[in-house]
Amino acid sequence: MPLWGIVLALSACLVSGGTGQAADSRSFVTSDGTRLHYLEAGPAEARTVLFVPGWTMPAWIFDRQIAALEARFHVLALDPRGQGQSEVAPHGYAHLRRGRDVAELIERAGSGRVVLVGWSLGVLDSLAMLAAEGDGRLAGLVLIDNSIGEEPAPAARPGRRSGLDGHDPAARAGRRAAFVAGLFARDPGADYRARLTADALRMSPEQEQALLSYDVPRRFWRDAVHSTDRPVLYVVRPRWRAQGETLIGSHADAEMTVFDQAGHALFVDEPERFNSLLTDFLERRAAWEPQA
Repeated sequence: MPLWGIVLALSACLVSGGTGQAADSRSFVTSDGTRLHYLEAGPAEARTVLFVPGWTMPAWIFDRQIAALEARFHVLALDPRGQGQSEVAPHGYAHLRRGRDVAELIERAGSGRVVLVGWSLGVLDSLAMLAAEGDGRLAGLVLIDNSIGEEPAPAARPGRRSGLDGHDPAARAGRRAAFVAGLFARDPGADYRARLTADALRMSPEQEQALLSYDVPRRFWRDAVHSTDRPVLYVVRPRWRAQGETLIGSHADAEMTVFDQAGHALFVDEPERFNSLLTDFLERRAAWEPQA
């Protein structure tokens, strides 16, 4: 059977979501009437960490992080609209609405501050939330492997995600399977990749393209990062090292860690290292309480 046939067959029998740990499946309805799904684990009264995944990706990609944190933290992982088990809404794929979705989940998390962990497109969703809502509910930001609008600007990558393949399901599934495989430097296994690919095919090509077309200048994202004095941890591959160096030189409380041997989903490739880094940030640097 061709690769795309295998993917489509598996998509019918694999169940999205669920960490295999104690995470509960939750949902809420946004202010524009869209049902969003999220995972929740850990004590509700504990300090909250919220994960936001990347383009077309589900919340469960953070399984290993949820498992590592749930004994001591209140952990949430969002399926952004159109992703994971959230509703594939006919609207709301612009950055301001996606940022508002993140803010509305934070509002449900209680009254304390939250550390927001965004990966890839989730970096931009998190910064869109910060730009529109401010940092009143934030204890810190962890931004994983995407540009943050700093200099130098990223070099263009011709063809990256460019062929969204119209409505040909075979072509779309095959290309998405290749995209998923390319997220990792260490193969997580065929079943894992097939499950992730199936979840990554829920939106229409037009909705997927909308997520890649945030119509703001690069400076928007830089200004968002610099609008807060909350601690920032920038976790990246070498491609973004220079932007991280610029950030460290210009932000009052920013650190960077570079994963030289990992793929884009570096927290899947090297979960122990990433989880240790994140736990250290949560314990040592996050501004959980307002300073006197």
